[in-house]
Amino acid sequence: MAVRASRFVTIKGIKDGLTFQFDDKCDFEELVNDLRFKLEHTHQNILTGPLVHVDIRTGEREMTEEQKDTLLDILSQKGNLLVRSFEEPPPPEPEVPDRNAVKILTGMIRSGQVLHHEGPLLFLGDVNAGGTVISTDDIYILGALRGMAHAGVDGNEDAVIAASFFSPTQLRIADRISRPPDEGENRESHMEFAYLQDGIMKIDKMANMARLGRDFNVFKGV
Repeated sequence: MAVRASRFVTIKGIKDGLTFQFDDKCDFEELVNDLRFKLEHTHQNILTGPLVHVDIRTGEREMTEEQKDTLLDILSQKGNLLVRSFEEPPPPEPEVPDRNAVKILTGMIRSGQVLHHEGPLLFLGDVNAGGTVISTDDIYILGALRGMAHAGVDGNEDAVIAASFFSPTQLRIADRISRPPDEGENRESHMEFAYLQDGIMKIDKMANMARLGRDFNVFKGV
């Protein structure tokens, strides 16, 4: 007595042939067993007569070459079935980096070293004199900024530069350049940030950043 067929393989007639729709959730062995059963017990009528073109649909199932060959071999054993197409899921699209996702890095940037990043950057460490940090977006440094920082390098004038200890040798936002005040290291040690207002670079206390009314990407996801 034949075992009852499952619904893992659905065979449908179309204008110029047949489609074999394979379930994409069941185990592969269950799929194979159901295909064999239907070809041998429930759909014998399609195995006689003229040549029949077959289109295979695998849904979202990703198959190895060995699994694919197994299915094709089963179908090829039936003389009048000719596989015309084997539709598999398209390869996954490459992941596109989110330029608005904050990147957190740690370490120390020494003299002569350059850190270049696309998107907002949160750097945990010091940037020594002679070191450089460059980003297409905001730059936040939880440490001392004694070197050069260039935010919005691609022309983003809304970018900001902030540091726990703010004593840069040079600041750049978009195409604007500013040198630090003369007092340098003698400035009060609190967190400050630089920003552009009407094309002029200004420096203010970090607590006043909210007054700018901007959406600072560096805080997203932190």
